[in-house]
Amino acid sequence: MNRKPNRNESLVLLLLLVAICATVAQAQSGRRQPKPPPSAPVPTPTPEPTPAPKQQQQKELDLGFVIGSDRFGSTTENYPISYYDAAMVGCADQLRSGSSAAVSVSQSNMSRGEAIKKAKAESKTYVVWMRLVLDQMTARSLDDLEIEFVVFSPQTAKVVITGRSYLNVNRKGPIIVGPTSRGPTGALYREELIRRAGEDAGERILKALHLDTPVLRQN
Repeated sequence: MNRKPNRNESLVLLLLLVAICATVAQAQSGRRQPKPPPSAPVPTPTPEPTPAPKQQQQKELDLGFVIGSDRFGSTTENYPISYYDAAMVGCADQLRSGSSAAVSVSQSNMSRGEAIKKAKAESKTYVVWMRLVLDQMTARSLDDLEIEFVVFSPQTAKVVITGRSYLNVNRKGPIIVGPTSRGPTGALYREELIRRAGEDAGERILKALHLDTPVLRQN
């Protein structure tokens, strides 16, 4: 016959149950909670470096040009001196406007041999040698004059570029030189054509030396 548990036994069982629950709860609370994954670091903006002076501009500041012409050669002795001046001034203006290089124009006559000698004596200055030529086979007048130019590199006098620039009435717009020019047949009109041909020579020289890239000017 089964015996019913008395009050004391029931109390003991209840106490054991309470003790077991408390132990389980303490064990649960003592467990280490997993740490949340670390958040991605916020990237710190890198300051942009201060732009260095352009190498192109520094290259130009380190070099120069001197322009001379053979005014008394056997094939050019009959041309007015002002024609040579116009050719050299046009070339010099283009070199100055298209680069930061120092440019000077020689006021004395310069033969090809003298141009080579001067280039060898220079350390950073290119020598631009010019002369006026007229093709006797095809020329009809002085309006067919051509500018022959050669650029010698400093120290070695190596030829950097050689070429001819032609008088072109359509280059860079109409020509207005004043009432005494006597239209397209006057001397002043022709000088302006020669000056513009000199500009063309200067532009080609800049391209040959890779100095035709626009640069920031220094005040």
